Amino acid sequence: MADSRMSLQPASPSVTLLEKRHYNKALRDLLRRIRDANSQLEITDEHIDDEVCPVQDSYTYLYTETDVSLPSHLISNSCSEPSFVMSGSAAIKQTKRKPQNTSLRSPNVFPSEVHDIYEELSEIYQKLQQERMSQQEYSLQLKRREQSLLEKEEMLLKHQATLSKIKDVEGIVHEKLRIMKAQYDVEVKQLSDALKEKIKENKRLKSSFDTLKEMNDTLKKQLNEVSEQNKKLESQARKVQSRLENLQRKQSFLTVQKSKEIAQIVQLPKPQNVEKKPVSIKPKVFNNIQVYKLVTILMDWLSESESNRGRDNSLPMDKLPTNYLQEKSAKVLPVIVEQFQWMPLVNSKLHYSFMRFSYWTLRQLDNRTQSTLTSTIRRLGEETFKGVIYHPGEESVLEDKPRSVAFFKSNNFPLRFISTLVILKTVTQVDYLAQALDSLCMDLKSDEGRSLFLEFQAVPVVVDLLHVSNRGLISSILDILLQLSMETRFLQPFLESCSTESFFCTCATLLKDSKIDVPILEKLSIVLQKLSKVR
Repeated sequence: MADSRMSLQPASPSVTLLEKRHYNKALRDLLRRIRDANSQLEITDEHIDDEVCPVQDSYTYLYTETDVSLPSHLISNSCSEPSFVMSGSAAIKQTKRKPQNTSLRSPNVFPSEVHDIYEELSEIYQKLQQERMSQQEYSLQLKRREQSLLEKEEMLLKHQATLSKIKDVEGIVHEKLRIMKAQYDVEVKQLSDALKEKIKENKRLKSSFDTLKEMNDTLKKQLNEVSEQNKKLESQARKVQSRLENLQRKQSFLTVQKSKEIAQIVQLPKPQNVEKKPVSIKPKVFNNIQVYKLVTILMDWLSESESNRGRDNSLPMDKLPTNYLQEKSAKVLPVIVEQFQWMPLVNSKLHYSFMRFSYWTLRQLDNRTQSTLTSTIRRLGEETFKGVIYHPGEESVLEDKPRSVAFFKSNNFPLRFISTLVILKTVTQVDYLAQALDSLCMDLKSDEGRSLFLEFQAVPVVVDLLHVSNRGLISSILDILLQLSMETRFLQPFLESCSTESFFCTCATLLKDSKIDVPILEKLSIVLQKLSKVR
């Protein structure tokens, strides 16, 4: 900026020493004349002061605001004469007043040198005015630049504040994104675990469905076999019916003929040597019918006493050895199995007592004893399930038609019920057990069935089948337990009979199984809920 101001200053003229002296002389004359003319100028002081004050102010502003000085020859004059410098301001005033006064009075008052100085000072004044204008313009430009810079600075500060806010917001956004990512990872993990559980459940359902499908196919196959067997039996029944009619006619004919022969034998004398006719098994059985009645009474007595002892554990048993009942039962069981073949020849009223005694005999055996009698127990179960058919031999004269007895498929409700329990206790085939459980579930819908179930203490028999290896039977067994858990008068005794350690251990084993189906768990939970109400 100093360079720009210096470029605006006028070039200093080359002034000689003679000219300086001439100028000094002229200035002294001008000063003298100005002092002499003070008295004459007092009339117009007020007017001139009003006009000079703005000029003086402008000069003051010019000297304070700008760096413009007088020409070098004027500066040297002022330096050479201090008296003129001391009254510089007054001289300037007089100089500024002089042209006005001269203009007012006459142009020929001052000499030509003063007139030249005046013109030169006028030119300097004009240049100073131009410099002042240029300085004002430059000052305005500086102000505009300063204003622009201030605006830019303000804008920059705003941008910096905005950037700081953006950085803060960016940090908050990054934090929120991190939290959202963590939540997303947690949700993805939870969904993955849920998906894995669903996949496992679907696999379990698929395996259960496959098992049910296999069982359904097996049952269909069995149904087809039973249907074919039924057709064969119907054809055999028709043949047997026709044969029976023929045999009845033959029997009537033989009876008449035999009566005639007996009459002839009575009339003839008895020979000494008479051939012994072979005696059939059937008359022998008929001759021992009283023995069977006596044995039946004994079996009823033992069964009832054993049943009463099972209900009341306070009865004394210390007089008998520890394994006394097991040893006796192990000896009696083969004899019981051998008696099945004669049951068709015995009165049907004795069948129930026989099966009940067989059931209580089986209950006395422990696992070790049962392992030694496996074949006997299996035969007992098969005979009970299939029934017994008696075929008369060739030596039989009075009776030649076969007789049969049905235990599991009998129309007698108590006999069928006790036979079902014997099958559940002895048989291991899944199809036999499934049919026995279905029959037991149907029989338990009546009060008589519930009463017999509690009388025979059949809860352990059913619970022994409630294990993981019999997956196809668990649902049927739980249906039986649910049937007994209904609100009836038999509910409390049933719940008390279930309140055993073995029952709860079996339930705990089922609950620990990961492959158990949900419907089975629901049924088991209902039974356990009923048991929780026992006091």
